[in-house]
Amino acid sequence: MGFRTVFVKNGETLRVKLDNLEIVKNRECFIIPLSDIESVILEGEQTTISSRILAKLAQYHIELVVCDSKYLPAGVFLGLGQYHRSAKRAIWQSGWTEEQKQVAWTVIILQKINNQIAFSETASIDKARLETMKELRDNLKLGDETNREGHVAKVYFNSHYGLGFTREDDSLPNACMDYGYAIIRAQMARCVVAQGLLPMLGIFHRNEYNSFNLVDDLMEPFRPLMDYYINQEILTKNDKYLTYESRIQLIDFLNQKIKIKNKKIFINQCMTEYVISFIKAMETDNLSCLININLSDFMECEGK
Repeated sequence: MGFRTVFVKNGETLRVKLDNLEIVKNRECFIIPLSDIESVILEGEQTTISSRILAKLAQYHIELVVCDSKYLPAGVFLGLGQYHRSAKRAIWQSGWTEEQKQVAWTVIILQKINNQIAFSETASIDKARLETMKELRDNLKLGDETNREGHVAKVYFNSHYGLGFTREDDSLPNACMDYGYAIIRAQMARCVVAQGLLPMLGIFHRNEYNSFNLVDDLMEPFRPLMDYYINQEILTKNDKYLTYESRIQLIDFLNQKIKIKNKKIFINQCMTEYVISFIKAMETDNLSCLININLSDFMECEGK
């Protein structure tokens, strides 16, 4: 299984040579074994890639992320048939009951809200706002039928970035979150497909035009971890826009560690473990099997 994330900015040519990825840029040649690579991120408009490379990336289960002119990840390429019993798992997934999905979503979104509150506590947010978020969390119902998540999110973002802030604003925090969440989404998509799940069949997200509904469900608890990471690593620089160096730093979020079951593992590994635990929880109708993603377990591993 690969472990490297390869970031290519305005590379001229990508080639495959003896099961290695060869990148040519400014007449320099960089060679990386395909077996070492977990994902490739392409940025810029001058990179050429062939169908042979795409086939090799699929063969080695390497995800390819392509960024747009604003440097935001715009598309992801994933190989098919990574799981040995894909059809059986797809049939099983399509049979999940509404009750199963509601219970799973309630647990997942509770993890997200708890992490939003935990981050807010570290940021010395006004106590009244913290109490509001906690009260909303405590009134969470099955399937979040009253949209407590949305209400918490409004208080959460306004507390951190000012009253009137929206996720549509043209601002550095939003640029960081858009980029960071896209990195999480691409990695989670890889994990979901690798376990034979259909990424378009979600438990809460059900947009018929969205190919990653389940991915968007399962990535939710990781969002506040990215928010905390952005606050610690990017916003402290006082940059006016999302720089190249900051984009690299956001990608490196996947290489940060988190404590899971008394073991310190990388975030990208944690996502795989999270998907596996989700599958077990759905198979057994026991959501206690789902790994708890906890901000404090992430903070404990900072700098280690």
